Amino acid sequence: MEWNSPVAMLKGVGEQREKRLQKLGIFTVEDLLTHYPREYKDRSQIIKISELIPEEECTFLGQIKEEGENSRRGRLTFTRLKVYDETGAVGILWYNQPYLKNALKIGEWYLFTGKLQKKYGRKEVISPECERIGENFAGGRIIPVYPSVAGLSQKILRGLMEEALQQMGHGLQESLPLWLRKNCCLAERNFAIENIHFPKTEQGFYDARRRLVFEELFLLQLALFSLKQTLEERGEGAILKKKKALQAGEDLLPFSLTNAQKKVLKEIEKDMTSGKIMNRLIQGDVGSGKTAVALIAAYWTIQNGYQAAIMAPTEVLASQHYETFREIFAPIGIEVVLLTGSLTAKAQREALEKVASGEGKMIIGTHAVIRKGVEFHNLGLAVTDEQHRFGVRQRSLLAEKGENVHTLVMTATPIPRTLALILYGDLDISIIDELPPERQEIDTLAVDSRYHQRIYAFLQKQVKGGRQVYVICPMIEESEKLEVQSVLLYTEELQKELPDCRVACVHGKLKGKEKQDVMERFAAGEIDVLVSTTVIEVGINVPNATVMLIENAERFGLAQLHQLRGRVGRGSEKSYCILVSDSKTKVAKARLKTMTESGDGFVISEKDLKLRGPGEFFGIRQHGLPELKIADLTRDMAILKEAQTAAEALMKKDKWLTAKEHELLKEQIDGFLEGKRLEM
Repeated sequence: MEWNSPVAMLKGVGEQREKRLQKLGIFTVEDLLTHYPREYKDRSQIIKISELIPEEECTFLGQIKEEGENSRRGRLTFTRLKVYDETGAVGILWYNQPYLKNALKIGEWYLFTGKLQKKYGRKEVISPECERIGENFAGGRIIPVYPSVAGLSQKILRGLMEEALQQMGHGLQESLPLWLRKNCCLAERNFAIENIHFPKTEQGFYDARRRLVFEELFLLQLALFSLKQTLEERGEGAILKKKKALQAGEDLLPFSLTNAQKKVLKEIEKDMTSGKIMNRLIQGDVGSGKTAVALIAAYWTIQNGYQAAIMAPTEVLASQHYETFREIFAPIGIEVVLLTGSLTAKAQREALEKVASGEGKMIIGTHAVIRKGVEFHNLGLAVTDEQHRFGVRQRSLLAEKGENVHTLVMTATPIPRTLALILYGDLDISIIDELPPERQEIDTLAVDSRYHQRIYAFLQKQVKGGRQVYVICPMIEESEKLEVQSVLLYTEELQKELPDCRVACVHGKLKGKEKQDVMERFAAGEIDVLVSTTVIEVGINVPNATVMLIENAERFGLAQLHQLRGRVGRGSEKSYCILVSDSKTKVAKARLKTMTESGDGFVISEKDLKLRGPGEFFGIRQHGLPELKIADLTRDMAILKEAQTAAEALMKKDKWLTAKEHELLKEQIDGFLEGKRLEM
């Protein structure tokens, strides 16, 4: 069996099971064997039946001496039997598993794991896991617990892992060269895969995990370094002249730049006059002025005879950029073109003609700008806004619309530098860490639901004063499992509580045009209170909004809360962020405390990484990179640094990975760069 063989080739994988495995992203044997355990259970400590402790999970051996019995009560089936060892007997109870009555054979020994309960005068182990013990049983073991879906039990997944390992027969090809494994003291691949699933010793598990974490981070770094190298070697970037145009672009703005913005512009100037292609990320808090920097860079590019383009993730944000740029560029004769999916056929045709002819100098749009059929006259600068909403491949597709195009990407999600090196290893990083002086400091308060009446009175007061309010809820519909406010029901409640206010709602289930219409009405001041899910996190600028009320704040990560808070404080009036939460957990309390104490996005992002871990940080998947299967950036920073150093060393040793010992690495990296693993 090969590493890339379909998982359906494994014994026990029929059509239904294959579909369930595919829901977990498992299509091949490789996918299966890299579906790593999320935790482990120690079944190595086997106790006697007489030693069972109530309400504590225990593992014990038991022999079946008589047939079990099934009984029913309503829709519930009870399967009961007794098992014995030399110290006594204990009852076993399963719910709705009547087949177990005949599946467990009299005279056989089984290993059970479950909790003993005392109820209604009975002592029974409830719904234990069990497996038959063969002649070669050598004691209990540490068993893996996998992420799963309905219809795929842990027992089934463990069985498939064992089957796959047996079929592979230690035949996994080694991807890391021997010199690298020796230098970094890394276990061999077959050993690592086997011991991550079924560790024989504690040390074996640690060695296996270290090897697999290193490999994952090493490959990711290699792919990003390779991408950066390919871009640098692709050709000479357009060398921009007319440096006076930079100052002229700055003079067009109705405000002065901060020192941080000026520093980033200097870095852009250096890139675009170096003869190399610029690939730069601008990180900065909401309101720090990234768009102003992009506007000046675009103006400079246009003055040098090229076109500039901005790709935004939503039509609302694209429309806002269009209005901003047109207001500044139209009076000086620069044609700004908007290109989105909702344009009429005639408007799209006219926009495409202007882009192709070069009449349109500044092009602003959504994903529509990277569609087939969009031909630029001479694109010189490609800007991607809110980069985390796009994949790496989507970003490069925009740059490929011209010859040797300079690339600028922007994100308002402050990212710890260590994490940024992983997410944007192919980019040079600039940071705008200073807010404009006119930007209001936002008062942030954390309260529980007992304060609702006082909050409603405060909202009414703000609206009476001519201000507007955002209200954020984490769910669209009611859920019995999650006690969170529903946007739809909460909108109705607010309409009753705030009878003099114009209340409307927007959420992800609305059609694009409906959503845009509501947001535009809010931006125009026709709506006083906008109840929303996090769809407004990106893409709306309403300087008149002074209150951000976030219900069930514990449901959001710190980075997301900070992004939402950044939607207010954009005008001259005092602004407020009110976080409502009844959660008593330590993480929730720590998160809300951080929000009330800090307005610095980078401080908040570091705290978020520590509190939630990178998996939930902001959805690494959204960044178009492969989801980390085993590495944990909060605990594996030392390995990350080691992997980065090793990747740099390898690139110096074999720049294009042409050596025979690097063939497999080259295959994996090529897969990344072709977009197989990098696209959203």
